[in-house]
Amino acid sequence: MEAFNLPPLLLPFFIFALLQTSTIAAKKSYIVYLGSHSHGLNPSALDLQLTTQTHYNLLGSVLGSNEAAKEAIFYSYNRNINGFAAVLDQNVAEDIAKHPDVISVYENKGLKLHTTRSWNFLGVENDGGVPSNSLWNLSSFGESTIIGNIDSGVRPESKSFSDEGYGPIPKRWKGSCEGGSNFRCNRKLIGARYFNKGYISIVEPKPLNSTFETARDHDGHGTHTLSTAGGNFVEGVNIFGNGYGTAKGGSPKALVAAYRVCWPQTLDGACFIADVVAGFEAAISDGVDVLSVSLGGDATEFSNDLMAIMSFHAVKNGITVVCSAGNSGPIESIVSNVAPWMITVGASTIDRLFTTYVVLGNKMRLKGESLSNQILPANKFYPLIRSLDAKSDNVSTYDAQTCEKGTLDPKKVKGKIVVCVNVGDSMAKSYVAAQAGAVGIILVNYEDIGDELLPAAHLLPAAHISYTDRKSIDQYIQSTKSPMAYITRVKTESGIKPAPIMASFSSRGPNPVEPSILKPDITAPGVNILAAFSDEASPTGSPFDKRQILYTVLSGTSMSCPHISGIVGLLKTLYPKWSPAAIRSAIMTTAETKANDLNPILNPEKEKVNPLAYGAGHVQPNKAADPGLVYDLSTQDYLNFLCARGYNKTLMKLFTSDTSFVCSKSFKVTDLNYPSISMNNLKSEVVEIKRRVKNVGSPGTYVAQVEAPPGVSVSVDPSTLKFTKTDEEKDFKVVLRRVPNNQTDGYVFGKLVWSDGKHRVSSPIFVILRRQ
Repeated sequence: MEAFNLPPLLLPFFIFALLQTSTIAAKKSYIVYLGSHSHGLNPSALDLQLTTQTHYNLLGSVLGSNEAAKEAIFYSYNRNINGFAAVLDQNVAEDIAKHPDVISVYENKGLKLHTTRSWNFLGVENDGGVPSNSLWNLSSFGESTIIGNIDSGVRPESKSFSDEGYGPIPKRWKGSCEGGSNFRCNRKLIGARYFNKGYISIVEPKPLNSTFETARDHDGHGTHTLSTAGGNFVEGVNIFGNGYGTAKGGSPKALVAAYRVCWPQTLDGACFIADVVAGFEAAISDGVDVLSVSLGGDATEFSNDLMAIMSFHAVKNGITVVCSAGNSGPIESIVSNVAPWMITVGASTIDRLFTTYVVLGNKMRLKGESLSNQILPANKFYPLIRSLDAKSDNVSTYDAQTCEKGTLDPKKVKGKIVVCVNVGDSMAKSYVAAQAGAVGIILVNYEDIGDELLPAAHLLPAAHISYTDRKSIDQYIQSTKSPMAYITRVKTESGIKPAPIMASFSSRGPNPVEPSILKPDITAPGVNILAAFSDEASPTGSPFDKRQILYTVLSGTSMSCPHISGIVGLLKTLYPKWSPAAIRSAIMTTAETKANDLNPILNPEKEKVNPLAYGAGHVQPNKAADPGLVYDLSTQDYLNFLCARGYNKTLMKLFTSDTSFVCSKSFKVTDLNYPSISMNNLKSEVVEIKRRVKNVGSPGTYVAQVEAPPGVSVSVDPSTLKFTKTDEEKDFKVVLRRVPNNQTDGYVFGKLVWSDGKHRVSSPIFVILRRQ
């Protein structure tokens, strides 16, 4: 086995995970990709049978018999793509890759759910990011739209999926309810399927119990994301009395369908790509309008990325695919799901906090966050101790600081509030503290995390405070022989300013695959989001937590992704003929880059962030419903983009079976009609970038307004566009020049806005400058 090293901070967690998770089988499974079908979207039973038989024949020619092939193949992808998944020896996989009918062979690898629960913090805002004015009649609007969710399943009994007042299921729906035993769909939750064969092909020992034969959600993630996207109105929702209000999804009257592809965590992931492909296959065939996908892996070339390939096939069929950007920020160039036909969503805060205060013996009050339902007696102070000062014998400094299991001496901790560094599973730390006899816990950030706070439903009174305030606690403890503290009761605060704030965990650009496509596209609420949950999971996800709740708070780009999915659902209802690209354009060009205090969006350390964090900005649903102009794209445009990236005929077969398609020789990657403008490595040359806008409003004249990036000259030709009718399109060029003798280098940002006096159609400009 290839040797590898882990950073010291991750080593304890890795050892714990190694002991707790399943082992991986020696044999691997693979996806063998053969391209697209010729039978179209409505294959007959005979078409499907014949396609599967060709899969047996192909693999059988390598293995020596069709019987061996039937035993090895566990998925035959015979509807939208042409391929199969099978358990194979590596040498067989290498042999089959040489077959003339095979385009590519992919290893069945695991992807990650994009929630920050590791398993650690939990995390829809009660208004779900939904527009609030009379433009949308949300009590009845959107019932014709179907939102599919590829995730860990759903709890069908949740009130968020009540079908009260719904009419019959649309005849165009081709899906079914295959959720397993004791699983019932209705006129709101109109479909459910589960896909586990890719997971089972990898994991040892083989999971055989009933929890693997159901679309039912056992960890709460899928229920949370689906209710965020399309959950119905539910009054009186709260978590331990906090965040009280009416819950609703982004498109509360939409019809929803669940596709379970995620299962208990292993070292290689929870959502294996063979199952994800099967989920996409089913959702496309079933007839969803929107696909919400809150999972992903490391960004890779599109031809090597089955998530990108399957999303392309969905978009080709008119389905808008919305994906999470990932939770690996604030590191640069680590954003996930970066294909230009996906909508990629970052995470930011809402104007609500679950606040608690740490009151020190010197009367200093430090603001923190928590969701603990445990309360200390009013204004009673307790002795305060750092976990390092309370460590047991023969325990490392690092383990003691982070309150790992067995590190605290009960004789030193009992009856006190203990201070622990918040690395890893915060809930496990509060459990360790409680077991040692602590009356409360203060979780403090380390320097790299800074001032980002995420509340959790701890089992004892708790507060999560920033790195800045941690220093105040350290100074206080060192200043007195008898440090004391008190933790106040959790209180819900609304109207917080500034908001939104960009989440530190939200993965940043630039796009690691193609820098000329800015990713993420947009940011949306993804921090402390209150939505439906599973009654089979605890609010912390920890085995020692026996509490059950039906709504909870989670954080992550997993939570921001379905906010956009819900908004897409509303736009799809309002404009059923709009393409996925037009819908994305409306969302991006109307976004906001200022917070509610009218200042630029910041990060938790109060530093200004840029489009590498938020893309076009924070979503504004009402404005997206009336964008004025849109940047539209067709399948042909995306294919020309791939050609410009150097894709040959073989690679193009991953995306299209159209043998008549011919690559445009003049098309450049920067010419893809994207709602943002990015230029990598601008030197001394003049660069022309082509764009085209379509009028989706009333006739009018739009004038270009440019905010040029530092060190860059920007001109627009023509600078005025006059539209006389709806759906009229106009071309223009954006010309970028490096300012002579300007020594600016690195990342610079600007903006192009088309305005008719009513609409502001805004596109971020991102340029990477290198010293001449």
